[in-house]
Amino acid sequence: MLRMFLAVTTMALAAWTGTTTAAEATPTPTPSATPTPTCPPAIPISASVAGATTTSLTISYVIFFRPPCGYDPPMTVSLFTSREDAQQWRAPVAEGVSGPERNGSVTIDGLTPGTEYWYRFTDVEGRRDPYVIASARTTSLTSCRATATVDAHWGSGFVATVTVRNTGSLPLDRWRVSWRWSGDERIQTVWGGAAETAGADVTVRNASYNGTLALDGATTFGLLVASSAVPEGLTLTCER
Repeated sequence: MLRMFLAVTTMALAAWTGTTTAAEATPTPTPSATPTPTCPPAIPISASVAGATTTSLTISYVIFFRPPCGYDPPMTVSLFTSREDAQQWRAPVAEGVSGPERNGSVTIDGLTPGTEYWYRFTDVEGRRDPYVIASARTTSLTSCRATATVDAHWGSGFVATVTVRNTGSLPLDRWRVSWRWSGDERIQTVWGGAAETAGADVTVRNASYNGTLALDGATTFGLLVASSAVPEGLTLTCER
């Protein structure tokens, strides 16, 4: 009887020892956490307007980082007609797709002349860039150029003539020339136009008889200006 008890006890101990050893030999693996990438504190893409025509815009771009911190080309440029639409990615009016370059440009055609658009970027995986949102404007069908010449000057003033020329593709029916004085200049008299001043800012609009300009047509207006010195030059802006 004692021998049978010892045999049973020995077999139970052997079975228990084997189970424990097997469990200790094959521990359950602990899953390792995937490291989170650390992205540099910089915008992953930059863009600017490289060119504009009456019906197209060219947007240049530079991609600085690859995923997960940046993007891979091709990039899609979406155009919107208001900043609000662009902010909400709502109702894009035109799109263009870049090539494989990380430093390239996108030209979008079929646009409306003289119109402001807002542009944003989407990468090849459909991820919308949250940073770049800027505006660009197509050129107008009607445009002009203004240049100034100082005809005479003395210690307290000068006389200048401004030439306005139609450089657009359509006739002009009106024009206006704007600039900002750099010193103490004050207009005394204007002929061939009507002047408006607001501090250092000046705008001269056409007179009733010289607002219409044919293609490459030109007209002039004159200025008598009081000043302690003659300006080195005037940066004139001409618009319809």
